[in-house]
Amino acid sequence: MRLEQRGGGATLLAAGDWVVRQSVALDRALAALKLPKGAALSIDLSGVGKFDTAGAWLLERTRIAVEAVGGTVTITGAAPETMSLIEAVQKAEPQPQKEKPEAGALIGMLERTGASMEHIWHGARDATGFMGLVILTMVRTAFRPARLRFTSLVHHMEKTGLDAVPIVMLMSFLIGAVLAYQGSEQLVKFGASIFTVDLIGISFLREIGILLTAILVAGRSGSAFTAQIGSMKMREEIDAMRALGLDPVEMLIVPRVLALVLVLPLLGFLSNIAGLVGGGFVAVLALDISPAMYIDRLQTAIGLWTFWTGVIKAPVFAFLIAAIGCFEGLRVSGSAESLGERTTQSVVEGIFVVIIADAFFSILFVNLGI
Repeated sequence: MRLEQRGGGATLLAAGDWVVRQSVALDRALAALKLPKGAALSIDLSGVGKFDTAGAWLLERTRIAVEAVGGTVTITGAAPETMSLIEAVQKAEPQPQKEKPEAGALIGMLERTGASMEHIWHGARDATGFMGLVILTMVRTAFRPARLRFTSLVHHMEKTGLDAVPIVMLMSFLIGAVLAYQGSEQLVKFGASIFTVDLIGISFLREIGILLTAILVAGRSGSAFTAQIGSMKMREEIDAMRALGLDPVEMLIVPRVLALVLVLPLLGFLSNIAGLVGGGFVAVLALDISPAMYIDRLQTAIGLWTFWTGVIKAPVFAFLIAAIGCFEGLRVSGSAESLGERTTQSVVEGIFVVIIADAFFSILFVNLGI
């Protein structure tokens, strides 16, 4: 290498192989050069032969040293692959953090609020794009059913559906009993205790049954999806699948999403039954309503659409919960702390979007007169 003074700056003409075997000699040669201070330095790499990360790091260190004393550095004559390696080293090199001037309390609060809103916006945008990708993959799989991993689908149906039956039915039974007891306490004041049956039937079949089931499934299965896929991401199993030419969405995501879409309506139905039984249990014991009267009043109070308004929501809730759980799993980085954060995030987001979707359905059904 040699340094030539040109006008108000200098040019460093590099030649030969800038590789790790020559790094010690190159380091000494660079140290012996009198680099310009506060001036422009051009590094010409047109004469360089072999080039690796050691050479790129020496150039990056030279650039930092020149810019530290007020100079500027430009690189010319580099081959495209050489320039790509230099840029990769520049990105990997820790950059000094510029100290920000202290802002007032109000400005700091607005800054944090804006950063949080931007983070939420980017997350919602990415999640929407991921859901579109999942839908597209499911449509593609529908035209090629042989690509569906049926064994994985049945396994996840068992884990998310059959294994969740006890907790879903127990919680629904207790909520139905509590709803009947609290409702009867108010209705009996007006001599309308019989309408407790209407309260239980309509509220459970339209809202509480499927909403309670979806929240339980979001906490149970949504977090499980995040933990499973996040663990695979940490162990680089998903990268290995891509290297083998396999589609992680088709292999991992679609069976989980489809399994939850299939089993959540069934869980919602069982939740409705358990809630009605729990409410009937309290009605028979506390309100002196016979089982036959309870069933007869229930048939009078509810209609066919009272049942279907709850069932229609189930596949939508299931898709949102499963897609968010898998999406957060794919966002896990390489640490256990990230896995815990994403698991918590998937539960919070799953419950949030389920409630938003339920509010949307409620407004839609009211406007349709259902």
